[in-house]
Amino acid sequence: MAITGAAGLLATWEAGLAETATGRALLLHGTARPDLDAATLPAVPVGERESDLFALRRALFGERMQVRLECRACGADMEFELDAGEFARALGAPEDTVVRLTEGGWDIMFRLPSAADLTTAARAVDPRAALLARCLVSAEHDGTPRTADALPAPVQRRIAEAVEAADPGADVTLSIGCPECGAAGRADLDIASYLWTELDAWARDLLLDVHLLATAYGWSEPEILALSPLRRRYYLELCADV
Repeated sequence: MAITGAAGLLATWEAGLAETATGRALLLHGTARPDLDAATLPAVPVGERESDLFALRRALFGERMQVRLECRACGADMEFELDAGEFARALGAPEDTVVRLTEGGWDIMFRLPSAADLTTAARAVDPRAALLARCLVSAEHDGTPRTADALPAPVQRRIAEAVEAADPGADVTLSIGCPECGAAGRADLDIASYLWTELDAWARDLLLDVHLLATAYGWSEPEILALSPLRRRYYLELCADV
């Protein structure tokens, strides 16, 4: 993974300020995967994208992730530490982007959903049916081609199970236990949102550093960003001592 420098990350952050959560996730994924062009990124299976974002998080901010949640049973604040590197390695890219299955005379080929598929389907009146129709490659029943709306409920469940098995990283769910009341629960982890929050805090802190150093030394933003984080911090300490 080729990680861009401070100026490039600031440009990503600045572009993301005007974007929705979906647009920000795409910008972050583009930073994680500079080898992919803009047209290819939205078609990457969701689990692969999540793995890429965990790897980016590890590269930018380290492995340890602090996650804070509220217990739904007693309302207590819970804090957990996760390993971004472990998630990146455990999820990974699926072996194939199309799952194939047979069920009760049905022969199905179904493409693993991408972020673009989920976004488009979410706008439909029936998101589940829209996603099924969008990602269905082919369906035959006893040799006769059929459309997505003809798939019976058991076959739809088998497709969902096959997709989950082929791309488990598409839905990162944490199993948690409240240390206060002992209640067990589950919580979704949205790595794109988590990473954007961290990037936003980093960018605002960095711009403050730029302001302070520019005021003290008269340097330009590119000159300040060209300094290593250690040297920037040293100069800031010198400013504070004056």
